[in-house]
Amino acid sequence: MSDKIQLNGVVPDELGGLRLDQALARMFPEFSRGQLSKWIKAGEVSVDTGQLRPRDSVVGGEQVLITTELVKQDDSWTAEAISLDIIYEDDDVIIINKSAGMVVHPGAGNPQGTLVNALLAHAPQLANIPRAGIVHRLDKSTTGLLMVAKTLQAHNSLVAQLQARTVLREYQAIAVGVMTAGGTVDEPIGRHHIDRKRMAVSQTGKPSVTHYRVEQRFRAHTFIRCKLETGRTHQIRVHMAHIRHPLLGDPVYGGRFKQAKGMSQPCRDAIQGFRRQALHAGFLGFEHPSSGEAVSWQADLPEDMQAVLKILADDAALIEE
Repeated sequence: MSDKIQLNGVVPDELGGLRLDQALARMFPEFSRGQLSKWIKAGEVSVDTGQLRPRDSVVGGEQVLITTELVKQDDSWTAEAISLDIIYEDDDVIIINKSAGMVVHPGAGNPQGTLVNALLAHAPQLANIPRAGIVHRLDKSTTGLLMVAKTLQAHNSLVAQLQARTVLREYQAIAVGVMTAGGTVDEPIGRHHIDRKRMAVSQTGKPSVTHYRVEQRFRAHTFIRCKLETGRTHQIRVHMAHIRHPLLGDPVYGGRFKQAKGMSQPCRDAIQGFRRQALHAGFLGFEHPSSGEAVSWQADLPEDMQAVLKILADDAALIEE
């Protein structure tokens, strides 16, 4: 697979008056304006055989030639032969069912053993794509579906769909407390004003919207489905904690252990023994970057969440007998 890119075209008259980077973004929508601007600054874009700056205006009718080569994004990231649960792959995208405990990106404390390291071994060309093709993330202990772009064009498409809020993402979660009905949490999220590692509802934060509905109620817990309009860090965990229904097992936002009166010992043990937030990204849908078709995938609940739900149901049945 070649890492070279060559594009050419004539600036349409209707784009006259625009900045060069703006005009190129209209001419080559499969690439981001930021990426095109980098190529212009690197001298890899010629306009009528000359060089312009990103902010220079075009008049229309100019001949544009882009000749570039993809470069490795981060030399510190290394490939590692780590097993991945890939549920779909083609020339443009990879859909992964992430396991609990896997960190998405290398960072402080996790330089290796991450999803990025595994992806670079599976598809080495991802070294040339921003963030190894990962356009959204899941917390270390959250399971479920992640989409990965294999080309710059696909990356640009998926990022644009995320920004337009057209990517469909549905999560399943077990919340503490009995919820009477579904609803929407529309509260901005930002960094906690004291603990910068935590997120919090904050009026200075970014707009964040989570829709949730009740699937099943138990004596002291509720199985819910959540749909995201936005994708803020820890969004579901923060929003559910904000309405006083934190996720079961959440080590950061979960609060103190709670149990129903008369709860069975197996149920009490199962709840206390659940050591991660009970959150699973079970549904993912978007417009395919190449075909334009609507595509979607589902991933079954992981075994640990299935087991807890069964025990909660068995415990709830005790009071019905």
